[in-house]
Amino acid sequence: MDIPINGKTKLYGIIGNPVDHSLSPAMHNAGFAALAENKVYLPFPVRDIQTALAGLKALDIKGVSVTIPHKEAVIPYLDRIDPVAFSIGAVNTIDIRTEGGEKVLYGSNTDWLGANRALAGKMELLGARVVVLGAGGSARAIGFGLKEAGAEVVLCSRTESKGRALASELGCPWIPIADVARLRGDALVNATSVGMAPGEDVSPLPAATLKSFRVVMDIVYAPLQTRLLQEAEQAGCRTVSGLEMLLYQGVAQFELWTGHAAPIAVMRASLLAGTGCRKTEDRGQKTE
Repeated sequence: MDIPINGKTKLYGIIGNPVDHSLSPAMHNAGFAALAENKVYLPFPVRDIQTALAGLKALDIKGVSVTIPHKEAVIPYLDRIDPVAFSIGAVNTIDIRTEGGEKVLYGSNTDWLGANRALAGKMELLGARVVVLGAGGSARAIGFGLKEAGAEVVLCSRTESKGRALASELGCPWIPIADVARLRGDALVNATSVGMAPGEDVSPLPAATLKSFRVVMDIVYAPLQTRLLQEAEQAGCRTVSGLEMLLYQGVAQFELWTGHAAPIAVMRASLLAGTGCRKTEDRGQKTE
């Protein structure tokens, strides 16, 4: 259903640099149309984050997604921040609220919600042992989210200093990525960009190590079925693509902004169309 844009249309968007590749406009606009919401979601390329955030209030924009390189940079300019987002140290969602007649920028993080919901479709998180590869922003959000869900996290990375620092914050053990072969767990999550196009022929781990895990998830979604996920399927693992994390972080944003249950099937179909895929199988660009 096409909703006419008029004086009552509420405006949402994504801020980052670059944003022309983002699948979020298609996903959110498909959701808005499915629920006949008079809302529109647009990409906003932003370099000056402080000025841009002031502009959100001035233009009465209702909410935005935040993508690289601004997920950390936005924090000093927010009026409120969700406790989990504060712990993660990154914000990917801003809700512009009115409190006492004043506009308030409220920051939260739905990346961890997206990762948890994607994994929870395949397994029980409470009490699970999950090995997370990486020590960057995505690994941080996923690690904190898994801890929130009651999972045991083991962090693995190539760079020892970054890995140990993040593991200390998470309160979990760190091991070199080369030692993953000696681990066993309920799930493995690749929170690095290894396997992303144009390097889709590369996997972060040897195929022989994957048989030690029941579920393997990759945050990379281009290609949808990464080499890691292909080899995980061959090893008998259940797999979760990065598209599912992207979808469910967007679902959490949509529900925050609308107060309605998101039309998940419609939003998933828009993402699959954006990646040139038509299948809805759980097969694996990095999450936004």
